[in-house]
Amino acid sequence: MRDDLGADVPTGGPARRVVSLVPSLTEALATSAPDVLVGATDWCTHPADLDVQRVRGTKNPDLAAIRALAPDLVVANQEENRELDVRRLREAGVAVWVTRIETVEESLDSMSRLFTTALGLADPSWLVEARSLWARPVADRLRVAVPIWRDPWMVVGASTYTDDLLARAGLVNVLAGLHGRYPTVTPDDIDGAGADVVLLPDEPYVFTGDDGPEALRTPTRLVSGRLLTWYGPAMVEAHAVLTSIGG
Repeated sequence: MRDDLGADVPTGGPARRVVSLVPSLTEALATSAPDVLVGATDWCTHPADLDVQRVRGTKNPDLAAIRALAPDLVVANQEENRELDVRRLREAGVAVWVTRIETVEESLDSMSRLFTTALGLADPSWLVEARSLWARPVADRLRVAVPIWRDPWMVVGASTYTDDLLARAGLVNVLAGLHGRYPTVTPDDIDGAGADVVLLPDEPYVFTGDDGPEALRTPTRLVSGRLLTWYGPAMVEAHAVLTSIGG
């Protein structure tokens, strides 16, 4: 088997003990293959009743705790997890599957390969539904900006899963032309970009009605960060919510 980066993933067959270091993939596994999931990070908050061993965070996983779980497979992501941790796990003989996801299509294909190739299972029903929903892009209808951090202000740029998700929902990211995937900006940059509305997510920075809107002149709307950034079962709900903004 080869992961999204083309690295060999040596396993003796379909994985039956999996540790996930990616919150969105944890939700995908817990929803459709709960029996195989034995470990997850502290940031893996969905589903709410998830009861598996915790192995610290995405950027500082407890490698000893992971090894102690004797996983057949550890699932990681190029953006969310450190290459150093992946390398150390592999050097310890642990099979690691790294995903690389920058578009909706990549997310769907990557998760399909994870379920069918790594786990030996069929595509889950939510994945089939998400593929059908997001296969039909909506015509451009609203201009948006999406901050993800404050102090400094950072926004969603191009070549990101969120940017592609927005585009397919008919939401034009007015800051996609800036340099970098998550460029640093000022509130004036956001207000001057010509957005109809600024979408303020609750993760990674927790924007609220009192923290974010007061700094901007452009109209704002609070949205679930999970719907903007989590590929997995959230993609079905994300389609309904994002395609209805401004409707």
